[in-house]
Amino acid sequence: GRDLICIQSMDGMLMLFEQESYAFGRFLPGFLLPGPLTYSSRTDSFITVSSCRQVESYKYQVLAFATDADERQETEQQKLSSGKRVAVDWVLNIGEQALDICVVSFNQAVSSVFVLGERNLFCLKDNGQIRFMKKLDYSPSCFIPYCSVKEGTINTLVGNHSKMLNVYQDVTLKWATQLPHIPVSVKVANLQDLKGVIVTLSDNGHLQCSYLGTDPSLFQAPRVESREINYEEFDAEMKELQKIIKEATKTQDILPKSEKQRDLIVTAEVSPSLDVESQAIDSEVKAEAVPSVTVKITIESRVTAQKPNLAVCVQAPLALTCDQFVFDDLEPDSSETVVLSVFLKGNCSPSELEGNCVVSYNISTGIPKVAQCNFRLPLRLICFPAQPSKAANHKLTIDTNKPPVSFLTIFSDFVDPSEDDQANVLGFQFLTGSKTTLLASKTSQRYRIQSDQLEDLWLITKELTLRLEEHFKKQNCKDFACTFSGSIPLQEYFELIDRHFELRLSAEKFQELLSERAVQFRAIERRLLTRFKDKTPAPLQHLDTLLEGTFREVIALADAAEENQANIFQAFTKLKSATHLMIMLISLWQKLSTDQVAILEATFLPLEEDTPELGWEETVDAAISYLLRTCLSKSSKEQALTLSSQLCMPKDTSRLKKNITLFCDRLAKGGRLSLSTDSAAQQATVMPG
Repeated sequence: GRDLICIQSMDGMLMLFEQESYAFGRFLPGFLLPGPLTYSSRTDSFITVSSCRQVESYKYQVLAFATDADERQETEQQKLSSGKRVAVDWVLNIGEQALDICVVSFNQAVSSVFVLGERNLFCLKDNGQIRFMKKLDYSPSCFIPYCSVKEGTINTLVGNHSKMLNVYQDVTLKWATQLPHIPVSVKVANLQDLKGVIVTLSDNGHLQCSYLGTDPSLFQAPRVESREINYEEFDAEMKELQKIIKEATKTQDILPKSEKQRDLIVTAEVSPSLDVESQAIDSEVKAEAVPSVTVKITIESRVTAQKPNLAVCVQAPLALTCDQFVFDDLEPDSSETVVLSVFLKGNCSPSELEGNCVVSYNISTGIPKVAQCNFRLPLRLICFPAQPSKAANHKLTIDTNKPPVSFLTIFSDFVDPSEDDQANVLGFQFLTGSKTTLLASKTSQRYRIQSDQLEDLWLITKELTLRLEEHFKKQNCKDFACTFSGSIPLQEYFELIDRHFELRLSAEKFQELLSERAVQFRAIERRLLTRFKDKTPAPLQHLDTLLEGTFREVIALADAAEENQANIFQAFTKLKSATHLMIMLISLWQKLSTDQVAILEATFLPLEEDTPELGWEETVDAAISYLLRTCLSKSSKEQALTLSSQLCMPKDTSRLKKNITLFCDRLAKGGRLSLSTDSAAQQATVMPG
């Protein structure tokens, strides 16, 4: 009628208590780390698994009469009298660590000791002999043996780390079921009227009571009452339902309509001045100092926004200090603010000084939504004031319908107010080394932009037009307009196209050479391996020298291909800048509408990135060919021409350059851009010739 408690300590000591009083303590021999421990009432012994990976049984009687744990220093007399040592009753080597031990004794089954190892399930007799064992093809986490309905057998529930619960009858798998968590402990319980409930506990404290089987269907179909059918009522109800369905399909759209007040608003605020201490990291620019500018992004939510993610993007070679942000769920009328910096990372000027922020989130109903905004970066981020240069290879003249504005007013961040000579002439030095000069005419309404590189004209020209528009907008002048009356610099533009295309051809050549050398390298490796495996050694015949030489060639080719890829990126960035400039000049030259400029941009700038599978040249050529065949066609004969359905890299750029020249010629003769199908026929009648 007393409670006896045995406690195993971390240092291998078994402490036994009778009720609340300490009885005695014993150290287990050869102890290193504690293992699972259980008590067998049939044999009155403690069974554990030691660090030697063997099951050990100690009789209670032997433990009670052995030397006390406090007397660790054995005397010579105690060593000679072996009766006082802790002696093991029986040992079984299982060759693996054990997770749990359980002693079972049912009426119809033989008393057994179950040991759950890391890869096996053992069933032992009371004397340590193996009754049976089951090899497991998974990693178990817990187990419990329980009474079986079949006489002479024992059922076992084994949980594993794949969230599965397996039911075994001795060594035979009888059932397997999925759990919502990984069980760390499992028991079979009888709760009120429920018998055989499986109770599992997860590692985070989730307790679950479950049972095997399915819920019985308690639904009984009601008896059908025989009554007469009123067809007129059914007909009227059918018409009413059809009317409702028709109204719903008429008003409902596939996409939800834009709300007047958005659920979530994202705003980006660019600092008016550059960072005092630059945040640029790992920049390839060779300038003395690479500046950075701070962008503050604020997210304001009017509803509960679940799992909001913010992605910030700028055009390479510009880079961000951090471009991905993950927030906790936003409550209604709450906001989040993040601060990041933008700087020039690559050693070439970007084609655009714009970035955008995109926030993706779920509302409470689970519908995913997106909010976005754009921001404009300052010109000071990529260039700084410099001495103007008189001579230049490329010059552009932009005409306006208003008197010239002093640069002291519109480029206040680039000029020194004390120097009056900067009112009509201004120099810009890019971080990459090139220089651009901006001049304003004192007598006429013209501005000249000049530089040694065509692509460097783009950002300064764009900045000039934007700042002029902002200046006249502040003065409430609505009829301000820019025009271009010079010749489109096609030949200089074609040189940039040829340069980019040559690098693409080089990339293909490097790819072929690398493939050839790799095949050669593997062939030499196979020969050498055959020689080394041969039982009768044969001379290598300089195969090792050939292998080393081929390896060096492969490395050199890979380095050259990598360098060529970097050159392709720079060439494509320059080509995009020049393309932006061409689009701007054509739109100013022909006074194109916003829709026509959008078609022009879609035609000449279809790709954000250049890839080996799909390049800029073939994509633009296909787009221009389509426009020449539709809205810019001269006759129905041209409209009947079919375009190639497959885009592949051309042999040269002659066809593309010819199509671009023809495109500009058709625009000069009065052609207008349109994507509607019926406009081509109308255009053909208006076109001269």
